[in-house]
Amino acid sequence: MKPIRIIWLLLCVAGVILPMRYFLPWLSANDWDLGAMIDAWHVNDAASGLVWDLTVAAITLTVWIVWECWSTKRWLGLVAIPATYFVGVSLGLPLYLFLRSR
Repeated sequence: MKPIRIIWLLLCVAGVILPMRYFLPWLSANDWDLGAMIDAWHVNDAASGLVWDLTVAAITLTVWIVWECWSTKRWLGLVAIPATYFVGVSLGLPLYLFLRSR
């Protein structure tokens, strides 16, 4: 495997572990209430700004993935879209780059 693919893969692992070590305990302590999590994301202007930053990044990544998969007919890259929305851009982007670099 090329060194860049190893880097993408390591970033995928970090992109799952780092956010989930905060999300999962919080969700567990709050009865898995996604509405409460969304409210927590908007606890102040700085947090809301970060949410909007990541939302725009996720939408941009989705458009790029769909466009490129449609153009190249390499459909495997589409798995990065649910990864982006279920975990975050921290997983979706390196996962797509990993799949794209094969």
